[in-house]
Amino acid sequence: MKLDLYYYDQCPFCQIVLRKIQQLKLEEFITLKNTLVDSSNRQFHQNTTGRTTVPCLYIDDEPMFESYDIAQWLEDNEDRIRK
Repeated sequence: MKLDLYYYDQCPFCQIVLRKIQQLKLEEFITLKNTLVDSSNRQFHQNTTGRTTVPCLYIDDEPMFESYDIAQWLEDNEDRIRK
């Protein structure tokens, strides 16, 4: 499973997702793509979704928005992610 999180540090909604990743100890399974530090991340995300909204978790290249939905998905799929 390929997981990429598009985010930036100052975003409070991104922090919800980042805390959930830390809580579940999933850091090694998710590639973090900061959209403020690397403009190519922002450009890819905008070209793909038509939006710059973060957080956005790409699950096998399919975007998922909304911090609480992402956090819940991570919790529900923790075992699958670790495989």
